[in-house]
Amino acid sequence: MGPIFARSQRFRWLFKSRLPTRVKIALLRGLARRVRDSAAAPVTLAVVIGIAVGAATCLLQRLLSLIHFLLFDTPLTGHLSAGDADGPIRLIAVTVMGCFAYGLVAAAERRWRGRDVVDPIEANALYGGRMSLRDSLSLTAMTLFATGVGASVGMEAAYTQSGGGFASQLGQLFRMRRGDLRILVGCGTAAAIAAAFNAPLAGAFYAFELVIGSYSLAALAPVGLASVSAALVGRAVFGNYSIFLVPMQLPPTNIDFVYFVVIGFAGAGVGIAAMRSVTGIERILQDFKFPRGLRPLLAGLGLAAMALIYPQVLGAGHGAIQLTVDGIFTTATLLGILLAKIVASAISVGTGMRGGMFSSSLFLGCLLGALIGKGAALLSPSVANYEITFTLAGMGAVGAAIIGAPVTMILLVLETTGSYDITIGVIVSVVLASFASRQWFGYSFSTWRFHQRGLRLSGAFDIGWLADITARQLMRRDPAFISVNETLETARQSFPVGAVKRLFVLEETGAFRGVVDTAALHLAPPPTEGVAKRVGDLLPTPQEPILPATPIRSILKQFEQQELETLAVVSDMTTRRVVGFVTEAYVLKRYNQELERRRSEELGDSELFGPPGEG
Repeated sequence: MGPIFARSQRFRWLFKSRLPTRVKIALLRGLARRVRDSAAAPVTLAVVIGIAVGAATCLLQRLLSLIHFLLFDTPLTGHLSAGDADGPIRLIAVTVMGCFAYGLVAAAERRWRGRDVVDPIEANALYGGRMSLRDSLSLTAMTLFATGVGASVGMEAAYTQSGGGFASQLGQLFRMRRGDLRILVGCGTAAAIAAAFNAPLAGAFYAFELVIGSYSLAALAPVGLASVSAALVGRAVFGNYSIFLVPMQLPPTNIDFVYFVVIGFAGAGVGIAAMRSVTGIERILQDFKFPRGLRPLLAGLGLAAMALIYPQVLGAGHGAIQLTVDGIFTTATLLGILLAKIVASAISVGTGMRGGMFSSSLFLGCLLGALIGKGAALLSPSVANYEITFTLAGMGAVGAAIIGAPVTMILLVLETTGSYDITIGVIVSVVLASFASRQWFGYSFSTWRFHQRGLRLSGAFDIGWLADITARQLMRRDPAFISVNETLETARQSFPVGAVKRLFVLEETGAFRGVVDTAALHLAPPPTEGVAKRVGDLLPTPQEPILPATPIRSILKQFEQQELETLAVVSDMTTRRVVGFVTEAYVLKRYNQELERRRSEELGDSELFGPPGEG
């Protein structure tokens, strides 16, 4: 507790005071306890998080514009993907050399860090919202580096990582409870998206869908306030801006909703192709054992080559989105950019360059929607009056397939355009794309990356508590022992019916052999031919014990596989020395109590299923 507070400027005066150390620690713990137990604490901290993360997101946007200005000579208000770079020679040189330098820096950064960075989704799913701020800032810097030299990745990963990391650190500072800490991480990511896109509703539902894993009353106020606070900070810095400007359009007719259905299914296909392309590139590089430090150089060469024809593949794609919405590309150009952008995103992420596919998915969707819109205009000339609607529907569809947040995509379009008529068509495409991608593929990009790492996560649902509850917390420590060579007659005399419920049979070495019910001991048939029957005869094969660190989910699987009601807990699998035991009835009881407690936290009523800590 002390070291965490000591790193904070706010409390450094306390540690420099002449008060005894015990008094300082007690004061800090008391403060943390008051904050943790206050119902207003999450809401207050959420506003602080929203303001801080909103300001940080605006700063990162300014830094990216400055880097592009210095490296590519793009206007400070321009975009690299809009083709604003100063000449092909400079574009090639900066992209290739920049990606090469990135590979060297990334290799050094991996050795310095020595562990994987935990992102907000993984933190909330497995670690109760605990994130490292240092690792988050490191990832943010590397993402800024990658995007700055032209990699086809988005900055949203940096925004949400830094926002979630800051929120997590603030929550840990005040020792917030697990559920509250997860909500604060959601607040940090919501604030990041809200400030980046000037879309507080989209930011809030990004947190609900991807980072918290569910919508809950307890999270509504903190996440909402953090999102609005960040959006207000963004507006104070940039004005009431939008990532792209949409001219007024006529609403589509009912018959044209057939095209939105087509966009939905096509968007799912494009999203799946983009995600599989990333892992395909990774697999090829691994098969050829290409050095990790040089892989970004391959990305730089590929990006530079494609950018000579389609400069729109560079960077996040915000500038190119506006060009697509403006309708300046021909059908052939749209198709070429679409294919090139898929490859550019795949080689950027697949070669290990930091960044996400949020912006890439929006741009890919715009290209797909514009393509289908031009095709629809050939069949129905009246479609030309609202062709932009198809562009936005494609953006939402591919975004929903890749990001895995359909409501977020719908709200992003609604907040960006302010048009309910346009949003109705987008809803159709987004819902169908989300459904189709789950049926055909089963993952969003984030959960697909977890799957590739061996983490069986389907979202940010809190399953980390399943690993926190282990046999050490569940076991009883009063087992009754008996030797494997003890005769049944002696055993019956030593342990009459009702004395103990079960006996733990040990080998001569003291190793665990199995569990015998006392009732079964007394019901065993008498010996034949005058040979005394031994306790070990009731256990022809040894039973499998568990370790103190075995999580509750694995314990339940062991009960099912071995068809036992009691499992022995041993110190290690070599000596198999029994230190306790667990019963199926008690493990199931604790499991259900934890489920009920989690459900009550989601409903915002900690007393719904009993007082906290009960059981």
